[in-house]
Amino acid sequence: MASHQNQDLSHNAGELTGQAQVKKDEFLNQASNASQSIQNKASNASQSTQNKASNASHTAQDIKDQATHLLQQTSEQVKNMAQGAAEAVKSTLGMNNPNDPNSNPSNANMNPSINPINPINPSNPSINTNNPRI
Repeated sequence: MASHQNQDLSHNAGELTGQAQVKKDEFLNQASNASQSIQNKASNASQSTQNKASNASHTAQDIKDQATHLLQQTSEQVKNMAQGAAEAVKSTLGMNNPNDPNSNPSNANMNPSINPINPINPSNPSINTNNPRI
């Protein structure tokens, strides 16, 4: 009878060992699946973040390019306005550019009594800074 009990115990121990092995394998499979799922989610999140960062970088570059273009246009407009103003002043003072085909060098000094650099000429008696009529 003792040998029959030993066989039963040995059989039960074998069954328990087999069941424990099945449970262990199930647990390892679940852990492996959970780990793979977490890795996939992390990879997807990383890729999404990289895409968003790349999109933000492209947007920033586009804004920078637009700002650069706007500044270049504004700079050109200011330069043209300054040149126009300088030409108007020169024309008003009779200092036209000799390279300008529309300028007349003979008109460069129409009033010799007025120095274009110092328009108040003390040698000109018609301009008297002490005259109360002025």
